[in-house]
Amino acid sequence: MPVWSLHGDGRTVEPGEVVRPDERLNWGATVAIGVQHVIAMFGATFLVPVLTGFPVSTTLLFSGLGTILFLLITRNRLPSYLGSSFAFIAPVTAATATAGMGSALAGIVAVGVLLAAIGFIVQFAGIGWIDKLMPPVVAGAIVALIGFNLAPVAWTNFQQQPLTATITLVAVILCSVLFRGFLGRISIFLGVVIGYIVAAISGQIDYSAVDKAAWIGLPEFHIADFASPGTWSVIAMFLPVVLVLIAENVGHVRGVATMTDASVNKYTGRALIADGVATTLAGTFGGSGTTTYGENIGVMAATRVYSTAAYWVAGAAAIVLSLSPKIGAVFNSVPPGVLGGVTTALYGLIGIIGIKIWVDNRVDFSRPVNQYTAAVALVIAIAGFTMVWGDFQLGAIVIGAAAALLIYHLGNAIARWRKTGADDGGPIPAVGPLGGDPLDGPR
Repeated sequence: MPVWSLHGDGRTVEPGEVVRPDERLNWGATVAIGVQHVIAMFGATFLVPVLTGFPVSTTLLFSGLGTILFLLITRNRLPSYLGSSFAFIAPVTAATATAGMGSALAGIVAVGVLLAAIGFIVQFAGIGWIDKLMPPVVAGAIVALIGFNLAPVAWTNFQQQPLTATITLVAVILCSVLFRGFLGRISIFLGVVIGYIVAAISGQIDYSAVDKAAWIGLPEFHIADFASPGTWSVIAMFLPVVLVLIAENVGHVRGVATMTDASVNKYTGRALIADGVATTLAGTFGGSGTTTYGENIGVMAATRVYSTAAYWVAGAAAIVLSLSPKIGAVFNSVPPGVLGGVTTALYGLIGIIGIKIWVDNRVDFSRPVNQYTAAVALVIAIAGFTMVWGDFQLGAIVIGAAAALLIYHLGNAIARWRKTGADDGGPIPAVGPLGGDPLDGPR
C-alpha cells in the first residue's frame, strides 16, 4: 500500500503551495476530495457507454480498476483518473452496428495493446518520433474528423424527440456560459440531468428495467471476439484512436508537471503504458476504452491537491458504484432525445478541439500541403467514406486518418524537393480529453 507524507497540518493548503502527489491531507479531507473526483468524472464516463450501448456498470468497474492500475504503473507519482474516452465512440458505434459488440471490444483491446507498446518505446526513446509523425496539422485533423464523423448519429437521435433534444442542447450551452469553475466543466453532465428531468416529467422514460434491476450485483461482462470474420476490418478503424490517446496522455502529464514538478514529465512513457493496460483490460471484458481526464485536472487546479491518495479513493468509489445494477439501469434509461441534444454539442466539441490544435499552433493554411491534409480528411469523415474488399471494410475514420498522414508526409517530401512551400510542423500539441472542458473565469 502506498504511503504519503502529511502536508502541513493536514487540513489546509497555504497560499502559493500545492499538495504534491506524494503528500496528502488528513484522511477525512482526502476522502472528500476523492469523492469530488468521482463526481467530476461521472458525467463523461457514464455517457460513453450510454451512447455506445455498453453496460454502464461494467464501464464504471474498469474505470475504477484502470485508475488503480494507472497509479501502480506510474509508481504512485502521477495523479490521474482514467475515465471513458470519447475518442472510442465513433469506431465502437460503427463496429457494433456492423460486426457486433465482441468485435468492437476487440478493437478496443487492439488500441490498448498498441498504446502500451508505444508507451514502452517512449519510456526508452523519448517522444520526439511522435512529434515528427503527427505534427499539429495532422493531429488536429485526426481529432476533428473523429468528432465530425459522428454528426449523423447525433441527428438520428435528435429527430426522435426534437423538443427534448433542443431543451437538452440549450441547457448544455447555458450551463457552460453561466457557471465558472467546476460547474462549468461539467456543463455536459448538467445538460443531461436537465434534459432527463424534462423527459421524465413528459413521460418519455421507460423505468421497467430499473424496477427489475437488483440493488447489488456483479456487472454484465462481455468477452472480446477475435474469431469473427469481420473483426479484423473493425480493428483497422480503431487504430487512429491511438493518436488521440497519445495526445491526451501527453497533455495530462504536462499539465500536472506544470502545476507540481517538471520531473513528472519523465513518467510520460509509464502513463501511456498504464492507459494502454487499462484499456486492454476494459476491452477484454466489456468495458469502454479509457483515457486521462481533464475534468479531474480541473478539480486538482481548484483544490491545489495533487495527492494520488485522493485517486485511490476515487478508484475504489467507482468500483463500489459499479456493483449496483440498479444504478446502471437508471443511466441506461436516458431517452434518445436527451442523447441527441447532448451529442449535438459533444460531437461538435470533439471536432472543435481538433481545430483548436490548429489555432494554438498557428498552422499555416496558406501552404497547399496543410490545406489538403485537413480538407480531404474532414470531407472523408463527414461524408462517411468507406472502402470494401470482400469481408474487409475500412471506415471513414481510418481512411481519413491515413489520408491526413499520407498527404502531409508525401506532400511535404515533394514540396521540399520542388521548393513549393513545405511545412516543417512542430511538436505534438498537448490536448485535454475530448468533450469540452471550459477554463475557469476570473473569480
